[in-house]
Amino acid sequence: MANEPSVQTVEEGDDYYHVRFRDPDEFDEIRTPDWADEASDSVSEGSEVRTGKESGSDDWAVQSVLIKKSVGEEKAREQAREVVETIRS
Repeated sequence: MANEPSVQTVEEGDDYYHVRFRDPDEFDEIRTPDWADEASDSVSEGSEVRTGKESGSDDWAVQSVLIKKSVGEEKAREQAREVVETIRS
């Protein structure tokens, strides 16, 4: 995985805060991989990680992390950053 940038935006959905690290237009393909569930759930139960295959490359990077709304927006930002760090280590 490539180096992860800082949080770009946080969008409120029905059940999740969608914490975006990269613009989805940067990717040829976006997936929610099963292998990331364990890492993300170790930080925030029920969270999801979306990864993208970078345009013109074979590299994959975290595009966004979905955190349950019940934690609040600021905590969602913190937990999303922690999820990214957990995946990188």
